[in-house]
Amino acid sequence: MPSRTSLSLPDDVRKRLQTLDEDGISEEDHVKEKLKLVQEFLHVDAKDQLSSLEKKMKSSEISMDVYISKVKALLGNELHLENGSHTDGVEQNGKTNGFTNGSHKDEDDGDVTMAGEEEEAVKSPTASKGKGGRKSKSNADAKKSPASTRVTRNSGKQPTIMSMFSKVQKRKSEDLNGDAVNGQNEVKKEDDVDECREEKRLKVQSDENTAPESLEKEIKPVSAAKTPPPKCQDCRQYLDDTDLKFFQGDPDNALDEPEMLTDERLSLFDSNEDGFESYEDLPQHKITNFSVYDKRGHLCPFDSGLIEKNVELYFSCVVKPIYDDNPCLDGGVPAKKLGPINSWWITGFDGGEKALIGFTTAFADYILMQSSEEYAPIFALMQEKIYMSKIVVEFLQKNPDATYEDLLNKIETTVPPAGLNFNCFTEDTLLRHAQFVVEQVESYDEAGDSDEQPIIVTPCMRDLIKLAGVTLGKRRAARRQAIRHPTKIEKDSKGPTKATTTKLVYQIFDTFFSDQIEQNDKEGGVKRQRCGVCEVCQSPDCGKCVACKDMIKFGGSGKSKQACKQRRCPNLAVKEAEDDENIEEENVPVEKPKKVSQAKRKKQTQCKLAWIGEPVQTEGKKQYYSKVSVNDEVLELGDTVSVSSEDASIPLYLARITSLWEDNNGKMFHAHWFLRGIHTVLGECSDPLELVIVDECEDMLLSYVLGKVNVMYKAPSNNWFMEGGMDVDIKVIEDDGKSFFYQFWYDTEFARFEMPPTTVPTEECKFKFCSSCARIKEREDQQVPRPFEPIEKEDSDTKALYKLACFKGEQFRVGDSVYLPPEAYSFSLKPASPVKRSHRKEDVDEDLYPEYYRKSSDYIKGSNLDAPEPFRIGRVKEIFCHRRSNGKPDMSEIKLRLYKFYRPENTHKGIKASYHADINQLYWSDEEVTVSMKEVLGRCQVEYAEDLNESVQDYSNGGPDRFYFLEAYNAKSKSFEDPPNHARSAVHKGKGKGKGKGKGKGKVSAAQETTTSNTDAEKPKVSKYRTLDVFSGCGGLSEGFHQAGISETLWAIEMWEPAAQAFRLNNPGTSVFTEDCNVLLKLVMSGEKTNSLGQKLPQKGDVEMLCGGPPCQGFSGMNRFNSRTYSKFKNSLVVSYLSYCDYYRPKFFLLENVRNFVSFKNSMVLKLTLRCLVRMGYQCTFGVLQAGQYGVAQTRRRAIILAAAPGEKLPHYPEPLHVFAPRACSLNVVVDEKKYVTNVTRGNGGVYRTITVRDTMSDLPEIRNGAAALEISYNGEPQSWFQRQIRGAQYQPILRDHICKDMSALVEGRMRHIPLAPGSDWRDLPNLEVRLKDGTMTKKLRYTHTDKKNGRSSTGALRGVCTCAGGKPCDPADRQFNTLIPWCLPHTGNRHNHWAGLYGRLEWDGFFSTTVTNPEPMGKQGRVLHAEQHRVVSVRECARSQGFPDTYRFFGNILDKHRQVGNAVPPPLSRAIGLEIKKCVEERMKEEHASENIKQEKMEVSD
Repeated sequence: MPSRTSLSLPDDVRKRLQTLDEDGISEEDHVKEKLKLVQEFLHVDAKDQLSSLEKKMKSSEISMDVYISKVKALLGNELHLENGSHTDGVEQNGKTNGFTNGSHKDEDDGDVTMAGEEEEAVKSPTASKGKGGRKSKSNADAKKSPASTRVTRNSGKQPTIMSMFSKVQKRKSEDLNGDAVNGQNEVKKEDDVDECREEKRLKVQSDENTAPESLEKEIKPVSAAKTPPPKCQDCRQYLDDTDLKFFQGDPDNALDEPEMLTDERLSLFDSNEDGFESYEDLPQHKITNFSVYDKRGHLCPFDSGLIEKNVELYFSCVVKPIYDDNPCLDGGVPAKKLGPINSWWITGFDGGEKALIGFTTAFADYILMQSSEEYAPIFALMQEKIYMSKIVVEFLQKNPDATYEDLLNKIETTVPPAGLNFNCFTEDTLLRHAQFVVEQVESYDEAGDSDEQPIIVTPCMRDLIKLAGVTLGKRRAARRQAIRHPTKIEKDSKGPTKATTTKLVYQIFDTFFSDQIEQNDKEGGVKRQRCGVCEVCQSPDCGKCVACKDMIKFGGSGKSKQACKQRRCPNLAVKEAEDDENIEEENVPVEKPKKVSQAKRKKQTQCKLAWIGEPVQTEGKKQYYSKVSVNDEVLELGDTVSVSSEDASIPLYLARITSLWEDNNGKMFHAHWFLRGIHTVLGECSDPLELVIVDECEDMLLSYVLGKVNVMYKAPSNNWFMEGGMDVDIKVIEDDGKSFFYQFWYDTEFARFEMPPTTVPTEECKFKFCSSCARIKEREDQQVPRPFEPIEKEDSDTKALYKLACFKGEQFRVGDSVYLPPEAYSFSLKPASPVKRSHRKEDVDEDLYPEYYRKSSDYIKGSNLDAPEPFRIGRVKEIFCHRRSNGKPDMSEIKLRLYKFYRPENTHKGIKASYHADINQLYWSDEEVTVSMKEVLGRCQVEYAEDLNESVQDYSNGGPDRFYFLEAYNAKSKSFEDPPNHARSAVHKGKGKGKGKGKGKGKVSAAQETTTSNTDAEKPKVSKYRTLDVFSGCGGLSEGFHQAGISETLWAIEMWEPAAQAFRLNNPGTSVFTEDCNVLLKLVMSGEKTNSLGQKLPQKGDVEMLCGGPPCQGFSGMNRFNSRTYSKFKNSLVVSYLSYCDYYRPKFFLLENVRNFVSFKNSMVLKLTLRCLVRMGYQCTFGVLQAGQYGVAQTRRRAIILAAAPGEKLPHYPEPLHVFAPRACSLNVVVDEKKYVTNVTRGNGGVYRTITVRDTMSDLPEIRNGAAALEISYNGEPQSWFQRQIRGAQYQPILRDHICKDMSALVEGRMRHIPLAPGSDWRDLPNLEVRLKDGTMTKKLRYTHTDKKNGRSSTGALRGVCTCAGGKPCDPADRQFNTLIPWCLPHTGNRHNHWAGLYGRLEWDGFFSTTVTNPEPMGKQGRVLHAEQHRVVSVRECARSQGFPDTYRFFGNILDKHRQVGNAVPPPLSRAIGLEIKKCVEERMKEEHASENIKQEKMEVSD
């Protein structure tokens, strides 16, 4: 007998054997694994021995233990022989690989055709499927489309079942080879159709293999380091995880795959070979009672990327014929260890709620029905994520503008379909499946039309991608598992209709944009279509889609210039949308506006000059003329001339001649400049022929004049109010190159367009009068304090005393009270101001609080530590100036001697005293201080409460700037006393009730003064304006206007039913239209008097005030318009709203929007809005206000556009009432590199202290998570001034809507563990196992990776939770769930400012972040936990943070109510604006009254 040849084993098999010996697994497993590895290489006689042993064991002739020991001995024998060469092994190896990977040639074809087929499969998702999702032959092999990296379909001949039997053993050799060799062979044999993609796949595979080893290397040197627990090499599950389950074994009658496939119970044809051979596609069966497991028998998911990484997964099940829909076991064939699975796929929702999921092995396709009991928890997650992605895609398809919080709401309120093993969805479910959901969205987008906005860039998806750390463009080597939606989801038709516009509005938008878009098309706008790094960008053009077919290289015309549909880069789309996203509320970096030099650089021209006529006036050396000839052209006073610039690119300057004279410098004129529209805030949107008057002028030589131009004043017509919506030509005048027109005076600092002021020159100076000079001088005069009415008898040698002084257009008398900046003087008592102590704890147990290290900054969002103090208040004791040495008073420095008033917080009681006191309560003190008059900020009224002839409440509500005192404060003795008599006697009745700011008085004689102060007291009665509130929401804007007493809202339009109902509840007298504003405007414009429900529509002339906040979705980005976003804008609600303004022509118009409205599309949205208003003839301006400065404990910056009809006065923006955190008060706006400020003159100061969370809600009773009682009692009195105001004067025992969202058990558990200290958030969570209220236990978060950025903790622990922490791509197997610390936050924290504020608590002494429409601890605005209770804020708490009175009603379910509150304008903000409008109306009425009196007098004189 010849000697036995030695066993030849490949290197990698040897290595595997070695590692197997080191692995600490049981003997039985050890032997089985060893056998698997070497079976292929055993000698024939050894194989025979093995098979007989196996038969004996199966027939129970020998026990398992005996079988194992005999096999062990046999293998020992064989392996001792093993030495020498192993070349044949490698060769055999190559062959087997060739088969198992589906003959590489074919796989390449797969790669090439793939993209196109995916396209087709998408386009015709219903492509004639056979029963159960089988595609017909005509669709080639479209089933492949969703398959993964291991598609093994042979597109050539189908092997016979016999050949499969013979090859089945060989499959094992691939097991031996492990992934590395397999990978190399793959590359060598490739025909390199798609190198880069293949390499990428390889890289991932090799990374996989090296990762565990490299990790071990890294860990070894650090002695204190804690090594992560061991993972299974195959399924990557933790071996110490309690959830790791083993497959329980197959029944005795279970068949192997080839055997099972020929069982007559399944066969659709006879078992002769012809039948099988002629079958072109793989056979398809259904399977039930299945379990999926790896080689070691660990039950594991099949959708976590294992199959794609060539990990072998097997499944056991009961197989049923394709036509059997019953998931029970009857009539099925039990099968064991089918596989390995080459791919898994989803075929979409087959008319029902559930998707069909399938496996492909080398032999057949299997469609899954019901899992085994032990596999159910794992399979439920798979079904959950498929169903979840269905919800998300459908929801976002219908609601592209939804927020992340809206999506959560949708998910949490969706009831899963029956038959799925889970009962509710939570945010955790969404985050757990985020990667899959996003991939589904990507594949859905790829199937969409090229002009459709992809869902991936919706605000909601961007937030999810950021929060969950999703990798985009991860196409699994371009074959994504895609849910094929059988049909494109029906679009929701309830979106806004095409905008209804008036002719004027339409023309402005249309002409401007057609030019712009043409321009952009010519420039061929720089199209950045890719990020260049993701797999999508690096894949080749598919050659099949519409875009590719048009490319020249594929024989097309090359006109469309669209990117291949397979290659739409998701990263870039999301990045562009991100750039568009709103700037963070806080800390907006103020762009450094470039210095625009004001000096006009002008060019002299050669010209002939000659005076016409004699001088009309002579003053010193100046001789004034009325006419001059320039180059034979006659110019006279009042003509407009052009002056050219040194810089040829600048259009001609235009100026009006206001005087002509000759002196030593030559022939001169005084130029009062016009500004072209392009140099106003309107920029390129302006009418090229429109000019504005500005207060800029200068003396110039006539030789600079180029020539005469015609400028006409376009006055509003007499019938202006009724001309709205008429068909007007957008052109005001013809362009002959020399004609221009103007309507407005323009304020360059505040961007205010106002009616040109009328200043009439007196007779003696009409040849040298310039209205610009006059106004500039008047303003300068107002900035200089001037004393009047000297008090002779009290004079002294050193100082001169006065009764009265004028400053900034106001008069100040002895006995008046004044505001001063906080730095004007300090108090003798240093208050115990809040010490800026760091809230960081030093000695933190890093193992218990592993994320605490992320809290490095001391800044707490929503903290008032930096808020300034409110103004100081003093009472004027003396007005004086010092005498010079010559005895004359030094008028340049006027001083005030004041008595200081203390606020409650300035006394020794400190900040606590202010919390209970009225916000306008003061204490008298006899302390005096001298200040310069220049420091005075304004006048206020302080009365002794006992001397009032009305209640303190009525007095305080009677107007702004009203304070009172009841006691005096003595700082020395720290005691409160009765005020002295001189404090009281100063209160002379009838003093200073009025506060009309007598602007423009300049120097006033005493006589004049007395008359004004008397009329001040008789304020004209303002009647309420009839108001239409569009996009009214629940009515915040109207509520504030009602409180100000300026308007009564007769009509409101609100499309969303719950908000419209809320509006009705609070305004029973209002007609609320619950329909699209475009439909209503169309009806009115076509002459209808009522709508379809019979409600009366407002007609032209009815509406005196129009207010509203049009939504801006769809075009709200920061970069320029393109044709898609423009068409959205053209049909947007902003345009409809402007058309309402044009049609109704109200006296006042207000547009409210988010702060970034003024920045959208490079401020183009703002400019076009103002352009429309200017063209209609409205005076208008824009500004940004911070609601926190008007009396709410919330930061909320809003853009407000104001407009006033001709003849009215354009309101100013209200001065801040309350001080507020400075970093939330950056209110300037940069447009075209010029900085505009809202016209607030007192800066960030305020007359009252800031309102805090404690002020807002400390009196509300304690409630629990999920509290749902709509009405409860207050259980106590109001504690603070704010609470007294908000509860209202009428006693209300019932508290409504103090209800809060019911958060899931896990979220509730997290909230319970957030500490109560200021600034606490998710980073303070302990890493514990905790029992939740639903009885389940949480898991500890495992830190398994090195974090390149953050290193290790002080105890040597790792800080990374995913491979990406070390700079590698994310690994889906790293995700963890059901942990107290949400895994996704440390996962993506490094690139998102550590997610500061998520799960954040409010701080009692701080303020709310912008009140959101749905409080979610992981939402965009995560600081929503109550300061002390373990819950999110209630509806009533949010309503108070917005300043809604407690009596205000909301409508609908809890989320409806939250949305109504979050979308509203805070009433205190609109009240402040309303009071400014009221002031304008009063001033206009006063002026009309005065001019009527003058007319009367004239008539009487003439009589």
